[in-house]
Amino acid sequence: MCGIVGIVGNEPVAEQIVEALRRLEYRGYDSAGVATLENGQLDRRRAEGKLRNLEVKLSQAPLSGVIGIGHTRWATHGKPNETNAHPHATDRLAVVHNGIIENFRELKAFLETKGMRFETETDTEVVAQLVTYEMRQGRPPIEAVAVTLPRLRGAFALGFIFSGEDDLMIGARHGAPLAIGYGDGETYLGSDALALAPLTDEIAYLEDGDWAILRHKSVDIHDENGQLVHRPRHKILSGSFIADKGNYRHFMAKEIHEQPEVVGRTLAHYVNCTAGRVELPIDLPFDFKDLKRISISACGTAYLAGLISKYWFERLARIPVEIDVASEFRYREAPMEPGELALFVSQSGETADTLASLRYASAEGQHVLSVVNVPTSTMARESDVIASTLAGVEVGVASTKAFTCQLTVLLALAIAAGRARGTLSAEDEKTIVDALIGVPGLMSEAIKREHQIEILAREVSKAKDVLYLGRGTSYPLALEGALKLKEISYIHAEGYAAGELKHGPIALIDEAMPVIVIAPHDSVFEKTVSNMQEVAARGGRIILITDEKGALEAGLDTMATIVMPMAHPIVAPIVHAVPIQLLAYHTAVFMGKDVDQPRNLAKSVTVE
Repeated sequence: MCGIVGIVGNEPVAEQIVEALRRLEYRGYDSAGVATLENGQLDRRRAEGKLRNLEVKLSQAPLSGVIGIGHTRWATHGKPNETNAHPHATDRLAVVHNGIIENFRELKAFLETKGMRFETETDTEVVAQLVTYEMRQGRPPIEAVAVTLPRLRGAFALGFIFSGEDDLMIGARHGAPLAIGYGDGETYLGSDALALAPLTDEIAYLEDGDWAILRHKSVDIHDENGQLVHRPRHKILSGSFIADKGNYRHFMAKEIHEQPEVVGRTLAHYVNCTAGRVELPIDLPFDFKDLKRISISACGTAYLAGLISKYWFERLARIPVEIDVASEFRYREAPMEPGELALFVSQSGETADTLASLRYASAEGQHVLSVVNVPTSTMARESDVIASTLAGVEVGVASTKAFTCQLTVLLALAIAAGRARGTLSAEDEKTIVDALIGVPGLMSEAIKREHQIEILAREVSKAKDVLYLGRGTSYPLALEGALKLKEISYIHAEGYAAGELKHGPIALIDEAMPVIVIAPHDSVFEKTVSNMQEVAARGGRIILITDEKGALEAGLDTMATIVMPMAHPIVAPIVHAVPIQLLAYHTAVFMGKDVDQPRNLAKSVTVE
């Protein structure tokens, strides 16, 4: 979601802060701002829209302070305009904030009775005014923050600077990520290691409830009880965080094309290619053969990766799987038998609902395994064990390479579970592993269909509604195809299990609606063809995504048929993810949409 950067420096910091914020643009935002101390007095520049608008303001009225905070905002309370943009300020302090203050209304009502006046529609201003109120009661800045934090409810990360305090910055975290950076006579605050990478190679992650006092030459970290604590420092490699589009028009295009490489890198981490078997690089704190159930929880595209893995775990390991959207699971108080496995999937490892679900499962005595792309994330640190995806930094808001790497890891786990439970023979394991090893090559072949898909996207761009259909593991892929199209083109799209067509969606079909059918030639192919015939009989325009054998046997006139290379049915979802990504991408590009940063969306959803 929003991005925070703070620098306690030795030279003007505004330009550095803006450059660091630029590395967080992938999260999504609608306004930005910087505040610094200018000769001991607070000053700030804010702008609606992209960072370039803020840069214009800074060029017209530069800031020269050596201590400052910056922010990219994704609106939760109040319109995305300059008034509501961060940093928020009073005569005593400036503050930046990620997250939501759930009890802001009652705090605002209290402060108004004390004569405090509000200028914005945001929950963040309550924090600024509450700390200011405490300072007006005679408390120094550190004490004022310390007594304020326990009064805040919700998930938040905060950064403060104070008028007249050129050697003091305070950061605090409760539910939302925040990191501290260490330099030579400088210290840094950031919501993401990616932002801090150009500034330092040494960071520490604050834990939940921590708050930190940053000065030029020291950092003191306190826990939620106010006790001084030590948080380990980690070395980071700046080069590993560099995000560059290369020769591609958009990050999303680059990340789609990177999939053969990163999926290959990921499967090499989990598969012994010579032996033709899965060899997990992690020590599991449980034995798959002892499990009676697996519970999976995730959000968005990660949830759909989990939904595909449900088919794999149940088919290969013969173990029941329950899967929930994390925002529902965290509140439904699901009964969980101690000692079972709870599996969580997240690209960032900071997704608020998934993290809350993880904590619930942990409290219920579950073994917690997380599939994450950021091994230093909060979810990773709070799990019993993590299965890392090796997708690298994914900048595009619409997940592509992280999704297929998640599928790769989840399939490896399902294979390992099947072997451990005696439901998957060594011969069958080798067959599937051999198919998995071939996936990067098949994905490369799939990408070669891009020109055909680009032409087809022009027709799809004219539609107001699009229907996606699939059976088996192609059903979650249909949901993912619809999600991708909605996310970046803003065309209304729905994904359905093909067998549900007659139970409602068939009423929508006419000559204007494209119906995208994902149907590799598998055990349910003939059933899916029957559904396509129902669509064709009603004049629906079918776009069939299948393989060579499916294209030969479908026997239907289609608006277009995209022929994928033949793949083993188990690994087909990973291969068939490519055309649905490309179709959404080229449709959005043709429509002139902001593909990498679609409206209203953010890369890492760290609030409810």
